[in-house]
Amino acid sequence: MTDQPIAFPDVESCVEATLAKIGRRIVLGTPLGVGKANHLVNELFRRAHEDPRIELRIFTALSLARPRWENELGRRLLEPMSERLFAGYPELEYVDPLRRGMLPDNIRVSEFYFQPGSFLASPLAQQNYVSSNYTHVVRDVLGAGINVIAQLVGKSDVDGAIRYSLSCNSDLTLDLIPRMREEERRGKKIAVLAQVNRNLPFMFGDAAVAPAEFDAVVDDPRYDFPLFAPPNRPVETADYMIALHVSALIRDGGTLQIGIGSLGDAVTYVLKLRHLKNDVYAALLESAGITGRSADIVERWGGTAPFQEGLYAATEMLVNGFLDLYRSGILKRRVYSHPGIQRLLNAGRIGEAVTPATLEALVEDGIVSGRLTRADFDFLQSHGIFKKELTYEEGTIRAGNALITADLADPAAAKLIFRHCLGKRLEGGVVAHACFFLGPQNFYDALRRMDRAEREAFGMTAISFVNQLYGQEDLKRAQRKHARFLNTGLIATLSGAVVSDALEDGRVLSGVGGQYNFVAMAHALEDGRSILMIKSTRENGGSVRSNICFSYGCTTIPRQLRDLVVTEYGIADLRGRTDEEVATALLEIADSRFQDELLEQAKRAGKVSRRYRIPDVCRNNRPERLTAILAPLHERGLFEEFPFGTDLTAEEVVLAKALSALKERGLRNALPRLRDLGKTFAISEKARPYLQRMRLDAPRTIKEKMLQRIVLYALAAANAI
Repeated sequence: MTDQPIAFPDVESCVEATLAKIGRRIVLGTPLGVGKANHLVNELFRRAHEDPRIELRIFTALSLARPRWENELGRRLLEPMSERLFAGYPELEYVDPLRRGMLPDNIRVSEFYFQPGSFLASPLAQQNYVSSNYTHVVRDVLGAGINVIAQLVGKSDVDGAIRYSLSCNSDLTLDLIPRMREEERRGKKIAVLAQVNRNLPFMFGDAAVAPAEFDAVVDDPRYDFPLFAPPNRPVETADYMIALHVSALIRDGGTLQIGIGSLGDAVTYVLKLRHLKNDVYAALLESAGITGRSADIVERWGGTAPFQEGLYAATEMLVNGFLDLYRSGILKRRVYSHPGIQRLLNAGRIGEAVTPATLEALVEDGIVSGRLTRADFDFLQSHGIFKKELTYEEGTIRAGNALITADLADPAAAKLIFRHCLGKRLEGGVVAHACFFLGPQNFYDALRRMDRAEREAFGMTAISFVNQLYGQEDLKRAQRKHARFLNTGLIATLSGAVVSDALEDGRVLSGVGGQYNFVAMAHALEDGRSILMIKSTRENGGSVRSNICFSYGCTTIPRQLRDLVVTEYGIADLRGRTDEEVATALLEIADSRFQDELLEQAKRAGKVSRRYRIPDVCRNNRPERLTAILAPLHERGLFEEFPFGTDLTAEEVVLAKALSALKERGLRNALPRLRDLGKTFAISEKARPYLQRMRLDAPRTIKEKMLQRIVLYALAAANAI
């Protein structure tokens, strides 16, 4: 490894040099999500595809791809949208062959987290999926013999020197490169490759690395492709009601993790409502019955008042919602890199403003000595407690022309130190630690617009720091007070086990990711809680099914780690409860259409007493009740479908919802209403913009006329026309 990487003008020459160095067996690791060096990966894939002597194995996750369609209506809706939203994004060339099962024998692709649902119908992808907790991925790829990394990076002049930023993916790379360098010192050939993309926000902290981290860099503006930016998903009533319950479990002064998607957006929105419109929020809690049914758990573990101290984020994924919480004055609790300082802050013995009491507390706790050493002085300067312009000279501090004895036990010297040496505020604090990010285009734009000081407040770091306690455990425990780790589940069983990543037949929908890490960490933190958010029902093929089940043939979170489960109907506190208490708590937040059948199953299995009856207050868990609760607020412009905007047009939003609902019901299984069928014959002015968007306003063939009728019917059934 040299101080400077080899600069290559194009990916072809970089890959050629890599093959010359490593040989024909390439085990390639490339980051999940946005951080893939798409051009480098595609060139390696092309070489292996053309030359069967090259053996290529790719380890990655979240291979982002444009939306695919299954039929002509899907194409008409998605193709123009895809061309607009993902223009210039270079597709990963291994994705389609992997999906179709058409990879040549010399190429193998293994993911540990799928883009949700993208590979359900791909036996090849399912067979090569690696089930691994996020914190174990580095171990697993090293075990598989990884010898090449290809990462997208940002580039900037930082304090007069060129630096690169791991930006959106510091997660595994920070842990992986040192381990690979160890293997290199033992004689293994490795290559750490970077592809510069100037569209990446340059993130600081641990993500900013020296050029020496890389062996080779491809840096040319022609490779500056637009970042993959999925549009926001619509937030439904069930999302908002789950978020309402969750919001009351968040303790002021605590720690928060949330993820991407409609539930994450809903939580962000309701937390902002709690903070900025607390009267509206309190009234909604009352009308939803939360202040009555959940009063005990809210009082013990959460809160409903505006945020005074604010929150800190410890999250594997930095999502757009955190920037909204930051701008709203909620994400503002800064944490610091020294456990002693953090404990003093937690106890309220010091504040972020530096005062004489700051120094006195540090001496009292033995963090610095009364007679300051060079190490003490450097420590105080590095945290902003002492001014940067001071110097230390053999037991004295030079402040301008004054020379002060560095002895806080000497009252006269201490007085001079307090007067001339103290800084204004603690430095180096961050409001968030995160490991990767992904979001809509305005999220990337917001990060790029931030000045350096703001971006430094969002500490992109290693997965080993965020997703586990071991390693710097004292510091992590001090920072993560009142931690609330919010994750999404698919199904909860009456034993308290949760399914989040796979179907009952074993097919993987997404992946475990870091969910298990955060659930286990919540149990290890004295005041931490895991909150798994699950919609009570799902619709498939025209039938509604319960997501609260008696049992299920797959488990992501085992029942011994059961904690808090939240549906749109309530909070189930499962930690430390008996099996009967767990089952009944979940029955009480299930959809009422399925409660009796579930209860009977539990009674037959002997897990619930024959005497138990579901309380009357839980017998109206139905969607129409929730719709009625939010209806007055909808009329006031609150709880919108896209609270943080959307990149879709108004017509696309309606069409996507109508066609999706038609697919869920099943065109053949749906019982059409006569008035809906009637609207398929005469085209109203209200329908024309939708037909124009689908290019079906002037059908020329029998097929197009049939498609037009289907679209009109879908719109009518959705009450859009």
